[in-house]
Amino acid sequence: MSFDSPQLVDAAQRFRDTALIIRDPGSGAIGVAFGQTPAGVEHLATLPPLFPEWLGNRGFCETHGVRFPYVGGAMANGIASPAMVIALARSGMLGFLGTAGLSLHQMEEYLRVTSSELDAHGASWGANLIHSPQEPGLEMATVELFLRHGVRRVSASAFMRLTPAAVRFSASGLAAGPDGETRRPHKLFAKISRPEVASAFLSPPPLRILDELVAQGLLTRDEARLARDLPVATDLIVESDSGGHTDNRPLSALFPVIAALRSEIAREHPGAAQVHLGAAGGLGTPEAVAAAFALGADFVLTGSINQASVEAAQSPTAKAMLAQASFSDCTMAPAGDMFEMGVEVQVLRRGTLFAQRARKLFEIYSLYDGIDEIPPEIRERLEREIFQASMEEIWSQTADYFRDADPTQLQRAESDEKHRLALVCRWYLGLSSKWSIQGTEDRRMDYQIWMGPAQGAFNQWVGGTFLEPWEHRQVAQMALNLLEGAAVVTRAHQLRTYGCPMPPAAFQWVPRPIELG
Repeated sequence: MSFDSPQLVDAAQRFRDTALIIRDPGSGAIGVAFGQTPAGVEHLATLPPLFPEWLGNRGFCETHGVRFPYVGGAMANGIASPAMVIALARSGMLGFLGTAGLSLHQMEEYLRVTSSELDAHGASWGANLIHSPQEPGLEMATVELFLRHGVRRVSASAFMRLTPAAVRFSASGLAAGPDGETRRPHKLFAKISRPEVASAFLSPPPLRILDELVAQGLLTRDEARLARDLPVATDLIVESDSGGHTDNRPLSALFPVIAALRSEIAREHPGAAQVHLGAAGGLGTPEAVAAAFALGADFVLTGSINQASVEAAQSPTAKAMLAQASFSDCTMAPAGDMFEMGVEVQVLRRGTLFAQRARKLFEIYSLYDGIDEIPPEIRERLEREIFQASMEEIWSQTADYFRDADPTQLQRAESDEKHRLALVCRWYLGLSSKWSIQGTEDRRMDYQIWMGPAQGAFNQWVGGTFLEPWEHRQVAQMALNLLEGAAVVTRAHQLRTYGCPMPPAAFQWVPRPIELG
């Protein structure tokens, strides 16, 4: 029987037990008991057991064949590695490979390693399809690769509009079942932060895109016909302030807007009501995860906090930098994949000059129409401090890359000097994240490390526990502690709503090694 603070804290920790809400008739104090109602007290209510598996939508877990409503996001350039995705899958969670930024050959190797470990066991996993407006052929080539290798789940990220590649993956394999229901073998998770983009993925694809794909032989007529009645996405990831591409929106404001939008679109397109809504961005503590589920999230997705995990394909130096970062040690900088458009990404500020140097390059690109227009003194400083080579040498390396990756970029650069300048600037932005991953020591001040405020919050939470050193941060242990902690916070809130005077300590979870039962 619990009426005092220490016992009420313990009651929150015992979320897997049935709790009896009781009241002392004499004092009117409300407390908690387990087992049978003690003699001499009034039984007010019963709280059934609460499990981390039940925090989200069970339909999401059943659809994707996972135990927990938890997803590991696809960190680009392979940072979300096969080892990370495999570790999550083996713990009953879903992970997406960080295939964005990799060559098609590297993507294929990631797919091969992951499928060989997981497919035989029926475990769920996926890969990333990133919007590539500067390289329009890359999206379709990536989808072609995914379909050829039997990838069933894709996380579509950084999309500003619906593209044929996303529609092709979503609609491929659609077939009418014997019960009249449409069978949908491919699941598309759309990561969004804007209502207009969410609307496109919550709605059926435009007929012009379907007709175009049929004309190109990329969809059958039956697939296109069935796709007309289905939303493009099966799952929507509502991304708030986060590492990498972000609109810096608070989850508490953004999520209800998208949830209301789903309901509005479902009035015209009923299939939208079946789209699962996940929450992402800022989820680095149990309190934040519990809040996401309280908002109505069917699942949660963590991203850049996993960069400092054992399984992440990130250098030890970068992991150490991330593990020491505070809540405010992040800033915005130009994005390499959408440089010309002025799109920005959120990165680690502490211990690197990347953000300042990337902003300088965008300033140069905005001011001048070509390399030759840059004043000599400014050009000399760029070559000395940022490129550490002449711009002619940088252009030579850039041209070598695009001869294999996308020759059309070189053709455009021959007649457009400003585009040539953009490609040279993107050389730095593209390599800066790779220097971080490889741990290139003489480029340490140029590391581009994607990070949001959640990383600092996570570091503060795990301080003084077994998860403080990054060498102990196994991605599954991080996830399990976030989920267990969210269950504790949720149970403490439940008890408080029944009148129990819950102390602050009841809402706190100290990380500890967790074994799956």
